[in-house]
Amino acid sequence: MSFVPGLEQVVVAETEVSFVDGENGRLVYRGEWAKDLSEGHSFEEVAYLLWNGHLPSAAELEVSQAVWSQQRELPQEIQAVLDAIPHETGMMSVLRTAVSALESQAYAYPPTVEQAAAITMKLPTIIAYRYHRLKGTTPVASRSDLGHTANYLYMLRGVEPSPVHVRALEAYLILLMEHGMNSSTFAARVIASTRSDIVSSLTGAIGALKGPLHGGAPSHVMNMLRGIGTKDQTEAWIRNKLESDGRLMGFGHRVYKTTDPRAVALRELALRLSASDPWLELAVHVEEVAIRLLEEYKPGKKLYTNVEFYAAAVMNAIEFEEELFTPTFAVTRTVGWSAHIIEAAQGRLIYPDAAYIGKLPAAAAGATTP
Repeated sequence: MSFVPGLEQVVVAETEVSFVDGENGRLVYRGEWAKDLSEGHSFEEVAYLLWNGHLPSAAELEVSQAVWSQQRELPQEIQAVLDAIPHETGMMSVLRTAVSALESQAYAYPPTVEQAAAITMKLPTIIAYRYHRLKGTTPVASRSDLGHTANYLYMLRGVEPSPVHVRALEAYLILLMEHGMNSSTFAARVIASTRSDIVSSLTGAIGALKGPLHGGAPSHVMNMLRGIGTKDQTEAWIRNKLESDGRLMGFGHRVYKTTDPRAVALRELALRLSASDPWLELAVHVEEVAIRLLEEYKPGKKLYTNVEFYAAAVMNAIEFEEELFTPTFAVTRTVGWSAHIIEAAQGRLIYPDAAYIGKLPAAAAGATTP
């Protein structure tokens, strides 16, 4: 057996959930283009697609929305857990703990679509509840007459969200809902393959997403854009960055060898919804300059804009604090995770090997038997 660092290009599963075409910059959810889904469908419709394998009929969607909207409320014991967590604890750690506390017979093996939906519907409530507790304000109850995305914004702000903000966030949630065999999805599938429950698998996935190399990039993009400040400083700032440590946040991707299709969709949306927003104007200018200078400094490296770049711009446009960035990523990726968990729970136990490179006991050196 040969060792492949990071399992790059190693196929570890067969899946019907999604297809990530890195060479051509394409993303497919169960036979549907993700970009098209983000432009013409709701969060609930795309979640239904990933969980059930097809887009819902009008009747199926109506029934699902009615059931799912009733599953947003948090049990009293989960509220107590959230109240007991120290205020200095980060939101992703809070989310991981709250999801873990959901474990009960209701979420026993095997994982089901019903379990997936029940947990997914609670994540925005967990985040909003904790958000208000930290701010010293009263948590806002969910509204069954609002869709998943609008209700999330409503619970955070306490006022009916603008259609522009709902549309922007919904597109973001749909485009980030699923993305193949990434680190957190692989973690979830490994746990599911042991026949553990869905709560354990999702808790592991949240733990993986918490890592800054996986879920924290939009915050780094925000810091970069703030550091640049204005269009006239863009080229000098980027040149200095490339000549010092050589890394620009929001550019390059482990999979995509061309522009991330999710970034393309978010860029189009951002320009369409907030064309006069100075922050977005700066982001577009920075992207153009960065692509030109990356080709100058790193020719042939194929470092194109990734989804985190415009995710940061869109999240800023809808006035989300940075502490909400990665938790909001988890709000939507839970759909993809749970679709994979349901699939992986029926397969073989994932049990890879490792190449030992340490020392052997002296007496065993050259021995042919233990």
